[in-house]
Order: sequence, then structure tokens, then C-alpha cells
Amino acid sequence: MSDPASIHPSATQISDKLFIAPQPSLTDFANLAAAGFKGVISNRPANEQAGQPSPADEQQGAAASGMSFHFIPVTASTITEADVRAFQNAVSEIAGPVFAHCKSGARAASLYAIGEVLDGRLAPQELPDLSSRWGVDLSIATKWLARNAERRPRVRGFFDPHTFSVQYVASDPATRQCAIIDPVLDFDEKSGSVATTSADAILRYVAEEKLTVQWILDTHPHADHLSAAHYLHGKTGAPTATGAHVVEVQKLWQSIYNWPELKTDGSQWDHLFEDGEDFTIGTIDARILYSPGHTLGSITYLIGDAAFVHDTIFMPDSGTARTDFPGGSAEQLWNSLQGILALPDDTRLFTGHDYQPSGRAPRWESTVGEQKTHNDQIAGVSKAAFIANREARDRSLPMPKLILHALQVNIMGGRLPEPESNGRRYLKIPIDALGDVAWGH
Repeated sequence: MSDPASIHPSATQISDKLFIAPQPSLTDFANLAAAGFKGVISNRPANEQAGQPSPADEQQGAAASGMSFHFIPVTASTITEADVRAFQNAVSEIAGPVFAHCKSGARAASLYAIGEVLDGRLAPQELPDLSSRWGVDLSIATKWLARNAERRPRVRGFFDPHTFSVQYVASDPATRQCAIIDPVLDFDEKSGSVATTSADAILRYVAEEKLTVQWILDTHPHADHLSAAHYLHGKTGAPTATGAHVVEVQKLWQSIYNWPELKTDGSQWDHLFEDGEDFTIGTIDARILYSPGHTLGSITYLIGDAAFVHDTIFMPDSGTARTDFPGGSAEQLWNSLQGILALPDDTRLFTGHDYQPSGRAPRWESTVGEQKTHNDQIAGVSKAAFIANREARDRSLPMPKLILHALQVNIMGGRLPEPESNGRRYLKIPIDALGDVAWGH
């Protein structure tokens, strides 16, 4: 590896593999590759500053020079643990020296430093010395770590790339009690194969952290993945729960599947939460917000300073939930959004899906304040405009590829169909049951 200063005037080596620097020009990319760099990480949001290269241009420049490219955009106030882990994973995956940049290099260095502290390789009190040694302002990392230490609950997200779903473990550090929220049962629609890889990763985390599972929670019957709630109940003995309005979803889909023997009383779960109902995770107070619109049965789990909203709100660059599923309503969704956005601005919002716009790394945590300011489908939008825009957008969307597979499992609390006389289980796919919908390709 050449002297970093000869590659970029402000490049700083901060580990055996990682160099951080201010924004390079596109003409620098060939020099970076010639110097031995194998990958570039951009930590700048697109259009942060006039004249900066776009993520697509950087990706093209890196590819033309034989380097990989990773887009992990952050601002000083919106870094989340998901960004930190994505940064760590990118550095680990790149087979050689890594060039990470933002506007000044401070955010890239902070992502590295936060990860080192979270993993116990650095102590927070060491950051001032590192800041001086690297010549980089690490106040972003210092403030993030102090704020994170006060957060309750502790939240760990698990991203499933097959369905773009996010599963959560929300835990109380004081008692080590936890809730598992929206777990995924792996399903391959091409072969009909079922696996528990995603759910088992959650169980490993629970064991490693010495947590006790107090609840297994679903926000609603999902249309794009199968729920692993029943499987995890069998492994942990923890009660399962969802919202009380799931019975309306059951009745709706009972008709669609022509399934008269389906029990539509919600008895497939151990508990059905009512709107406004209080409960606890360890010593942390929690409350239910009924949040219909995406489905008749959608709820939000408000646990401490964290709200688990699933499809109701996506990340600010991705908008809000679709409302064209059976029982959905754009007007109901607008009303539900108002209830969530009335929470304190620093309330953390954890979404259930991320579709990685512009090819960025998966993200799933925002705040009420960020959503009110930066979500284009919400910020400065009237109720009438929201409904019109949402309904127009929904008409162009194909149905999720697993909706007809998933609903018959998820309205049963994650139970697969009973085996038939030959010992095999079968899913039932109704023909033309969802009306005139856009076709996927």
C-alpha cells in the first residue's frame, strides 16, 4: 500500500485495513485502485452538497477501476447501530484495503469508532486520544455512545434479505427480559421449502446475551413473509401475541380461502392486545397503539422510547405502507400516522421492511422528528393529498409474491397447515381472489 497522503491529501489510516478521507473526485478512483485499494465506502447522503458525485457515479467509477462500492449514507444526527454494523460488514467483506469517505472523514471514522466501542475493543474514554492521533473530530461518536447508553429498550435488528424484512429483539438491560418482534420463518416459494435459519439466528443472539424471552409479538398478519412466532413459542415457551383486531383479518381471509373450519376468534395466539393496553418488558413500560390502514389488524408496540411500527412507516427515504391489501385503507393509515407522529420527536421508530433505495445498505431505525421533517409522503402533505397519492401509488404496485402463501399461515399465528393423509403439508392458492391488480415481472 502506498503512502495514503500520496493517494489522497487528507487520507488517514485508522486500522490495518481501513483508511478514511474527505470526498474524493471521480478522477481519484483509478489512483485509489492503482494504490491497492479494493473497495470504497461512501458515507455521504446523495445531494448533500452541490457538485458532489452521485452514489451511482461513484459505483460506476469504482467498478471501472476494479473496486467494490458500498453506500452507507449517514448524517451526524441519524447514525444508527444498523449503519455501524453495515460499515463493519463492508470493511470485513472487502478483500483488501478500504477507502471510506464522507465530506470530511469524520462520519466514516465515527462509524468505525462506535463499532469498536460496542464490541468492547475500545473504551469510550479512549476516543479523545484517538481523535487527536487521527486528526479527526470524533465528537459524533462520543455523543452517539452517550445517547445510546441511555436508551431503553436495547434493540437488535435482524435483516432478512430474501423478504427485505426486519426482525427485532427488544430487551431490558436491567432484567434481561426481552420480546421478539415479527420473526421470519424462511420459505422458498420456488421449491416450497421451509427453514428456520432466521429464527435460529435470533435464538442464538438470545442465548449469547443471556436473555429470557418474555413475549413473541407480531404487529399484524404479514403479506410478504411467514411468521416464525409459533416455532419460537415451541422453542422458548414464551407466549405469543398480536392485536385484537386480527379476528377481523381472519374473517376476511377465511372467505378468500373458502376455509370454513378456520377459527376466527384469535385463539391461535396466547394473548390479543387491545388498543391502549399496557404491558411491560422487564421493567420497561409498554403500550399498544392500534394502527390500521395497511391492514385491519396492524398495531404499534410502544416499548420505552421505541415504537415498532412495521409497515406503517418506512424509512424517511421510502415513505409509508401500501393500503391496497384486503381491508386496507389510505384514510385509516393517515389517521394511524398522526397517532404515531404525535409521540415525542426523539421516539425511535423501528420499521419492518427496508427496500434499500439507491442501493444503500439496509436501515430500519429513524425518529418521529426525522419522519416529520424528511418523509416526503408525510412532511408538509395534507390528508387529502396523502390519500390521493397513496391510492395512486398503490394501483401501480404488484402484490407481494408471498401474500397468498403467507396469509394462510400468519392468520394461524405462524402455524403451517396440518399434514394430509400422505404426511405432507399443502398451501392453498386461490385464483383471481384479489381482483384486478398490477402484475409483477
